[in-house]
Amino acid sequence: MIRVLIADDEALVRTGLRMILEAAGDLEVAGEAADGAEAVAAVRRLRPDVVLMDVRMPRMNGVAALKAINREPDPPKVVMLTTFDLDEYVYGALRARAAGFLLKGSGPRELVGAVRAVADGTAILAPAVTRRLVDAFAERDPAAARAARDRLARLTARERDVVGGVARGLANAGIARELAMTETTVKAHVSRSLAKLGLANRVQIALLVRDAEQGERGGG
Repeated sequence: MIRVLIADDEALVRTGLRMILEAAGDLEVAGEAADGAEAVAAVRRLRPDVVLMDVRMPRMNGVAALKAINREPDPPKVVMLTTFDLDEYVYGALRARAAGFLLKGSGPRELVGAVRAVADGTAILAPAVTRRLVDAFAERDPAAARAARDRLARLTARERDVVGGVARGLANAGIARELAMTETTVKAHVSRSLAKLGLANRVQIALLVRDAEQGERGGG
């Protein structure tokens, strides 16, 4: 059973999320929080596996709560919930090592799938989310592009193929089909690539690849 904490300042949103999660059968709502401070306290008290965290909340926003939670021993995976205002909150969550992002308008299947994925250690983000985050936040200066290309050079050719698929928003199954691999092999390549690059999740891989590509297109 995957234990989930829901953190959102709107009671109706929390109720809707609870209904969706508990209908899945293998997910249990361990608790709820109405702001970031409550979420941090609930994580310490309840030790959930996954936190669904609203980005914008009173008293302590979701990014500040994420940072505090990640300082805890053996922290849960945190998925940020957003209406997709591309602002400093979302940028901060990227840099604070969020396990993933989910649109508040996502359907039940996507929500449940995201919780299961991050609990399993694989943050599978919707392709639209990945692409829009990357387009908004990728660095565009030549120095960043060169640094990104140098980091990607640490990977084997096959690992670069896999991270290229990640950067395009493909899930492991899509990468496996494209490269004629098993999903298990793709997952292993992603894990090794994250370790070699010193990154936390697939969005950060996508950002790094886009940094490198921006430099190539710009001649840097």
